[in-house]
Order: sequence, then structure tokens, then C-alpha cells
Amino acid sequence: MSLRVVRRTPGVTAALAGELHPVLARLYAARGVGNAQQASTALEQLLPVSSLDSIDAAVDLLLRHRGSDRSVLVIGDFDADGATSTALLVRALRGWGYRQVDFLVPNRFEFGYGLTPEIVALASERRPSLIVTVDNGVSSHAGVAAARALGIDVLVTDHHLPAAELPDANVILNPNLQQSTFGSRALAGVGVAFYLAAALHRRLRVAGESPGNPVPADLLDLVALGTVADLVPLDANNRVLVSQGLRRIRAGRCVPGITALLQLAGRSQSRLIAADLGFAVGPRLNAAGRLDDMSVGIRCLLAESPAEASVHATRLDQLNVERRSIEARMQETAVAAVRHLDSRIGEGQRHGVCLFDASWHQGVVGLVAGRIKERLRRPVIAFADGGEGVLRGSARSVPGIHVRDVLDHVATQHPGLIHKFGGHAMAAGLSIERDQLDVFARAFDAEIARWNAAGFGITDCVETDGELTVDEIALTTAELLREAGPWGQGFPEPSFDGAFAISRTRTVGERHLKMWVEHQASGRRFDAIAFNFFDSGAAPRNPPDSARLVYRLDVNEYSGERRLQLLIDHVLPEAAPLC
Repeated sequence: MSLRVVRRTPGVTAALAGELHPVLARLYAARGVGNAQQASTALEQLLPVSSLDSIDAAVDLLLRHRGSDRSVLVIGDFDADGATSTALLVRALRGWGYRQVDFLVPNRFEFGYGLTPEIVALASERRPSLIVTVDNGVSSHAGVAAARALGIDVLVTDHHLPAAELPDANVILNPNLQQSTFGSRALAGVGVAFYLAAALHRRLRVAGESPGNPVPADLLDLVALGTVADLVPLDANNRVLVSQGLRRIRAGRCVPGITALLQLAGRSQSRLIAADLGFAVGPRLNAAGRLDDMSVGIRCLLAESPAEASVHATRLDQLNVERRSIEARMQETAVAAVRHLDSRIGEGQRHGVCLFDASWHQGVVGLVAGRIKERLRRPVIAFADGGEGVLRGSARSVPGIHVRDVLDHVATQHPGLIHKFGGHAMAAGLSIERDQLDVFARAFDAEIARWNAAGFGITDCVETDGELTVDEIALTTAELLREAGPWGQGFPEPSFDGAFAISRTRTVGERHLKMWVEHQASGRRFDAIAFNFFDSGAAPRNPPDSARLVYRLDVNEYSGERRLQLLIDHVLPEAAPLC
């Protein structure tokens, strides 16, 4: 695929230009920020807790189950968002006078996703008076009905998109309900759990109680981790939540489990950024749900001592090493399967790709789908054998194509083809009959083609923030951008493009390319590295003598010295088209 560079061309407002560094003013303007107040991530900028629809009814229900004869069971999801949501609510309730609080998380291989009737049957053995779902439940019609039939109240807290009909829970707390008036639909499951906890704490204080620790702000480390790991858009409200959580983690005011995971990942806690949560902590936490049981991850986040946290974090790290090995083998198979595919999207080419191998691991197919999506730059679904003639798939999409809506349209046009599905714009899960894979693959491809024809899918473009002057390519700029985050989904980390000569290249760790690059307009040289430059299983290719580089500014710390390094994302022909 011949990639084009699309430069964000913001109109910088006078307010931004007068208050911020010129580079930062450009970056913020390109991301829809019009003034310094909109750029602020102070806690005062958070949307009011009371503005989340049904929050009062949810607190009323929680308070009815606070007595000594009452028991609350929190049922989470098996990913990082579910784990942080569960840990947050369990910590809050235990700290605020709930004497009987426990958690349960489905094993993905035994029960699948959500509040299923099977999970309710297991939960009922603990005799809860109230089940609170976190990061799931809005599609759990049968499970909610099963719980209510047993006389168990149900509070659903979720952020996933609902179906046309809602389950018959006592209360549903979800900013994505059709009639919601809340100012952000981007809250992760842990964000919804935080709003619920904050509203409960406020009600207790109004009633004259002194709930004690934790105070709601103490829970923001978990909110930051779950929000970043779940790849929800970092809109203004989520940026406040993540920024405040990062500040607390950097200051050492976080749960011991996060500190233990950072230490195992070799990341500096005092200089933590959102990417460290996304690429170092999140994967270790997710490894438990992918390969084993997310209970170990939740226990790591609930641990009260560094020693206890270290035990659980070490197990998570071991699972992550195993996960990486499994993923590498699966990725080799997937790359071999798609190597023959033409990388251009056009007549006769696949618009959406479905992959299946009988040996693939259910818990890792989402990661493989993501890797292949990046390679092909089009939506991908990777399927694994779910047993009993069923395939379980994980979808990853590209900007502009809402994959959950794609699946919804396929399900409408082909009734019965999809057993069940759910998810977000960029990621979704589904299950189908194994003997219907070819039928589904054609339907999925046709629906992606329809989105592309309407101009939604942008697959051959790389967005950048334009060129930097040679004076702006500096350590001070890199430090400025590091502190100006959090950057992430929907608020992309700054990247730039420019013409450079390439020299003194060497291979590092078999897959990475270390190089010196010379800014052609000035002759200045910079240290640079392109991670994963050499495709796994492909013949090594030599970089050109000159190229248009798409890069990010990074601070490389070594032996106590801090230096500028360019992180190269794309090496394009020098004459690569600009848009």
C-alpha cells in the first residue's frame, strides 16, 4: 500500500497562541482544544458526578444493601477495564461500611463474557442480596432475569453500547444509553464505577457520616489504568481522569499492585506517562484474563502490602511472557495467511479480512487481529475454536469504521448468522457457527466495502502534525510534549514528518533499526530508532539513503543522562504524497 501523509492543519486561536508554546498550541488546536481552560486537566474540570443519568437511583440501591445482613457481589469482566472496575468498587465499598463485599469474574473459557445465567448460578452460592456488574451487563438479558428470579437485586454499571431492548435490572448506569444526557459517552467501565463510588461517598457525607478512606480521589490510579488500557477515546473528561490518576501514581499514592507491575516492567514510576500504562502495565494485567483467570489480576490490585502485591504481579508477569510467546506463534501463522493479499483496497480486493486457525488461543486472537490490522490497514477479525462447533472472534478496526455497527448491520441483514456480538468503534467480539465462516467473511467484507464506498474508511493515510523546524527538534520540545499529555486514543500522541538522509544503520534485537538521520534542510543529525522495522519472517530490507520520515520525539534515558531520540513510525519514499 502506498501511504500518503495527511497533515493536521489547525487554526490556532489567539487564546492558545498567547498562552502556550507554539508547538503545543498547534497540537492542541489540531485536537479540538480552543483555549487553555479546555486544555486543563485539573480535577475541577471533571463533569459533575450528579450529571450521570440514574446515578441517584444507583446510590439508593447501594444504600439499601449496606446493612449487616446484606451481601454485595461485584461481577466484573476479564480485561484490564473489568479488573480495575472491580478492584475500585470493592475497595470503596469495603472502606465505607459494607461488611460483606466480594467479587466474581467469569473465566472466559468456561463462561464467556458478561452476566450469564451460568455465572448467576455460581454467584447464588454466595447468597448475595445485590449483584453489581462492572464493565458488563447491559446486554445480559438472560443473566439479569435469572438473578431477579432468585430474588437478587441487580445494579448494572457498564459503558458498552446497548441493544434496542435493555435487561430488566433494578438500575442501569451507562452513559451510552440512548436517552443519556451525560456530557461524555467515552467513559470506560472503570470511569462509570468511579462516578458511582464518588456519588455514594458524597451521599454518605451529606447524611452526616465520615466514610473515611479511601476518598474518591484516591481511586483515580485505578481509573487511569483501566481507561488507558481499554483504549476508549481520551475526550476532555477522560483526560482529566487519566491525568489526575497519573499524578497520583507518580507521587507514589497508588495501590501497591500498580507499583509492583511498574517495577517488573522496568518503568520509572516518577516519570510515568499514559503509554507506560498502555504498553507495560495493561498487557500484564490483561494476560491473566487471556490465559488464566482475571482473579489474580484483581487480587494484585486489591493487595494492601507491597509483599502481597509482588506475589500476584510476578504471576501476572509470567503469564504475560507466556502470552507473548503464544501471540508470536499465532502471528507468524496469520502473517503467512495474509502475505498473498494485495495491500491495496480496490476492486477485487478484500476490504475486511477474516482469519481462522484451529490451533489459535481464544484469549489472544484480539492481539493478533490488532497486529494484522496494522499490517493491512483494514478491519480484521481473528477467530479461534470455541468448541461445540462455534468460533469466537475478536475484531479490530481502522479509524472511520465503527466495527460494532458493522456487525450490527451484518446481523440485521443475515439473521442468525451471528450468535452474539458487542463492543466499541475500534474493537468488538462475536461468535458464529464454524460452518458459517465463509458466509460471514463475505458478508463482513461486503459491509466494510460499503463503509469504504461512503468514504468512512481511511486506510492509506498517515496523520501527522506536520514538520518541525530544526530548532524545534530538541530535547526541550520532547520534555514539553511528555508533560503535556495524556495522549492516547482519540487524542493522538504528536507525530511529525520531514525529509531526512539516513546513515550509520545497524540492526538491534533482530527486528529494530538503529540509525542516524540528517535533517536535510539544515544538515543537523539526530539519533533515531525504528522499532519492528523488519517484519517477522520477511527478508530484511535496507533503508533508503533518504526518505520522508514519520516520527515522534522521545526522551532516551541512559546511565542518568537524558538525550533526544526520534522514534520512527514510518519510512516513506522522499516523494511520498502529502495531503
